[in-house]
Amino acid sequence: MDKSGLCLATWNIHMGVGRDGQRDLGRTARVIQEMAPDLIGLQEVDNRVDDGGNDLSRLEALTGMQIVAGPTMQKATGDYGNAILTRLPVLKVERYDLSVKKREPRGLLIAHLDWQGERLQVAVTHLGLRPGERRNQVLRLIAYLSAEERSPLLLIGDFNEWLFWGRPLRWLHRHFGRFQSPPSFPTCWPLFRLDHILAEPKWRLGPIQAHNSRLSVVASDHLPLTAYFHAATEHISEKRRNQLTE
Repeated sequence: MDKSGLCLATWNIHMGVGRDGQRDLGRTARVIQEMAPDLIGLQEVDNRVDDGGNDLSRLEALTGMQIVAGPTMQKATGDYGNAILTRLPVLKVERYDLSVKKREPRGLLIAHLDWQGERLQVAVTHLGLRPGERRNQVLRLIAYLSAEERSPLLLIGDFNEWLFWGRPLRWLHRHFGRFQSPPSFPTCWPLFRLDHILAEPKWRLGPIQAHNSRLSVVASDHLPLTAYFHAATEHISEKRRNQLTE
């Protein structure tokens, strides 16, 4: 893997509950530290609040990264949804509702980050479980991402779409170009390509890999994905662009 550029990741942390049934935010943080990302999008963040604070502030302290919260629902113990952990300065945050009636609330979190003087927009989402729900959400998601100038843009998250020929992925291919992520679910025997890292422009995104370590295979039911996003270069050759997207 070409390790130049911005290190990024996406991970469904399954509320911090591992395959052993134990809820361990310290373990979640250690997996993030293994990857050492500059930014990571998280899904299924169960932000429990108690007298000692909340889980997002604990993750922030354990990783040394800034939290951008994207809650999608309120629970008796706190909120729940998506989040971004980043080492980059945060310029602006947008939050959009992607919920479908009578289904679990879903959302789209967009953070505008300053990377070496360039404004980078990072969108994180976790789509629904039913095909019709995902079709509705992807159309709305693309509309939000197309409403203004977004490039350079990263779209990362758990898309819950295992049908490669399904309409949601076809629509995303049309918008971002063809892509194929490594299998990431379930961790015990990864078969399904549910998690994705997409970029606009596509040529700036390096190869995507599943982070498969002794710790990551027990810390959640999803493996994290990692990739590098490369700095813009006016004189980059077409051959080099092809190498970055292989």
